[in-house]
This record gives sequence, C-alpha cells and structure tokens, in this order.
Amino acid sequence: MLSAPKAAMVAAFCATALMMAQAQPENPQPTRPSHKTTRKRTLTADDRKAVLATAMDWKQIHHSGRDCSHLVHDIYEDAGFPYRYADSEDLYTGAQGFLRVSRPQAGDVIVWHGHAGIVVQPARHTFFSFLTSRGPGIANYRSQYWKGRGQPRFYRYLKTDNCDGCTLARQTEY
Repeated sequence: MLSAPKAAMVAAFCATALMMAQAQPENPQPTRPSHKTTRKRTLTADDRKAVLATAMDWKQIHHSGRDCSHLVHDIYEDAGFPYRYADSEDLYTGAQGFLRVSRPQAGDVIVWHGHAGIVVQPARHTFFSFLTSRGPGIANYRSQYWKGRGQPRFYRYLKTDNCDGCTLARQTEY
C-alpha cells in the first residue's frame, strides 16, 4: 500500500504524463514506402493516453515473475493495441508492427539489448518497466545506469487493419 505522500506523487506524475501525451503533436505517417496494401498509421494522442493510463494503473499490474517485454506486450494488449509477442532482443532489432523513430513520444516503446519499457515523458526522459524484483516502476533512461546499457532504440506502434498472429485485445473506452 502506498503512503499518502507517495500516492499523491504518483497521481501527480500520472496526471502530468497524461497531459504531456495529449500535448504531443500528432504522429507523422511512416516515411518509408510500404509495399504492402495494409493501411498503417501510428497511435493518436488519445491512443497514447490509453497506453499510459494502462501502464500507470498500478493496481492492475501484477508482478508474476514475467519479464519486461511481457509487461510491454500486456500493457499494449490491455490498452487495445495487440501485436505478436516479441522479446526485447526481437524488439531491439525491429519487430513487426513497430516503426523505429528517433524522437520518442509518450507511449512509444524504448528498448535496449535485454530490456524494454514504455516511454512516459520524453521531455523528462522517463519510462515505465520492470525495474526491480519488486515490480514495475518509472526511471530516467538518461541516468548513468541506463546509459551503461547502451543506446536505447525507440519504436512507435503501427495500427494496421489486421494483425496476423495477434490475439484480440479487449476494447476499452478512454
């Protein structure tokens, strides 16, 4: 159970993160030409808010010994954006359903060799992931520890008209 000051700080941080997600400009369309006929588009500001709201709903996240890439997958699926599960190494090299970007937005995936999370506030360089054996938390990806892991890569989820091999996510109104 969170203490009152800690709960207030978490609530303030979540509110700030959601406002930052809303303030971000709309996602540009992917610049690479697609040879597929599948229509691709990135998450809207409301979609990014849904991903962050799902991640920040601390009561819904259960630490069951799963790893960071499962956490990212579960958050996206619970927010209504399914993709075929990929571990952090596969995400790092570029998994189907994601577009690599150089400037992250709230709700984008951040990944290193061996670790993945979800960007919370790009201006503050924060992300959400499993950070300790106690469960999920928020960290600064420009801290000494994370710099020591190497250069992170950022990926933006692509909404498509179909997702072969994906499970259907529950539809949630936000």
